[in-house]
Amino acid sequence: MDLKIFASAVAQIGEEKGLSKEKITEIIEQALAAAYKKDYGKKGQIIKAELNLVSGEAKFWQIKTTVEEEMIYSEEELLKLKEMKEGGEEFSEEEGKEKIRFNPEKHIIIEEAKKVKPEIEAGEDLIIPLEIKSEYGRIAAQTAKQVIIQGIREAEKKSIFEEYKSKEDNIISGIIQRIEGKNILFDLGKTLGVLTKEEQIPGEFYRAGQRLRVYVLKAEETPRGPKIFLSRSYPKLVSKLFELEVPEISSGAVVIKSIAREAGSRTKIAVFSNEENIDPIGASVGQRGTRVQIIINELGGEKIDIVEYSEDPKEYISNALSPAKVLEIKILPKNKALAVVPEDQLSLAIGKNGQNVRLAAKLTGWKIDVRGPSEESTEKEVDVKEEQESLDAKVSVDLDKKPTKESPEEKTSEKEKPKKEKKSKTKKVKEKKKTKEKKTKKKETKKKE
Repeated sequence: MDLKIFASAVAQIGEEKGLSKEKITEIIEQALAAAYKKDYGKKGQIIKAELNLVSGEAKFWQIKTTVEEEMIYSEEELLKLKEMKEGGEEFSEEEGKEKIRFNPEKHIIIEEAKKVKPEIEAGEDLIIPLEIKSEYGRIAAQTAKQVIIQGIREAEKKSIFEEYKSKEDNIISGIIQRIEGKNILFDLGKTLGVLTKEEQIPGEFYRAGQRLRVYVLKAEETPRGPKIFLSRSYPKLVSKLFELEVPEISSGAVVIKSIAREAGSRTKIAVFSNEENIDPIGASVGQRGTRVQIIINELGGEKIDIVEYSEDPKEYISNALSPAKVLEIKILPKNKALAVVPEDQLSLAIGKNGQNVRLAAKLTGWKIDVRGPSEESTEKEVDVKEEQESLDAKVSVDLDKKPTKESPEEKTSEKEKPKKEKKSKTKKVKEKKKTKEKKTKKKETKKKE
């Protein structure tokens, strides 16, 4: 067969599959080696081929590994191994693990190898040239065909995996091919991507043939080929869309410092300008809001608040609570902050179901408590009262506990107190006895009369 024509045909297939010329040459060489072994080789041989794509000539070699005699199992050891296998036992000796079964087609003893190549050492491969053959049978050709098909398929899978692995943490465009249960399959061109239920925007409607931008979460290599996991709810999707639509962000003049998102509902994004003459919010919004509107449309109408980042926590928290106006920010211990807003701005600052203050807390990293001026003043009064009460309680406790200086007379009187009490008790008992005796005497006299 004409190897030159054959090689150019396979190279054309490789270009269609997006494979490099070197990879195609490697696949053809593997196929030629398999065909040569099928027609002219022996079982256990390791044959390698080298193809010249310009001339169409192929060269073949047999590879043998050099071994020392001590590394080879003796006939007695092989018999012992066979008996142990038949008996269901395992050969677990350490020296046995280092030994090999000698195959003359795969191995060559070091002494024999040094006759061909004097500088060779044990463990190295000896390359033996083989006779060049130009004619191959039908079975050999079929074997070569299978090797090429399998090689191209595997190379294509690896190429796709590497391509999408490099696209991780980026956004790509895809067309919805079909919907399988809760998962949506996107046609990405060379392969399919999976958008799971967890990564979908809540309430977003998907239909076959719809083109959407998606965020590449990760690429995994599986036996069936590469699997690409996509997302529409990941916060970085918004920041990547801003990079595409806002030149100042892609160039680095404006930086996205932080982002907080509740997919399908609202997103807050903090921007900062590295150049004094550039307004970060104005650049992000665009003329008449054209830039941000494109992103809102891409996200199905999701609201986006763009705020200015500041190194000052008070200013940053105040900006994060927009569109509400903030009167005062107080920094508290344990990464907490108190935001005082006008009464008419209280509901706006908190947001529907607390969404605005929740997103502001995520954006800034501070635990934010929003209160009105009246709430703050009443809280101050309560705090003052509580402090005063606690102080009074402490003073009264301290007064009770304070020891007073006593005169020696007071000390002796205190010692004598229990004695006096005991005496008074005994007197009372005696008096009771006397009264009882008098009563009994009176009763006795009455009876006599």
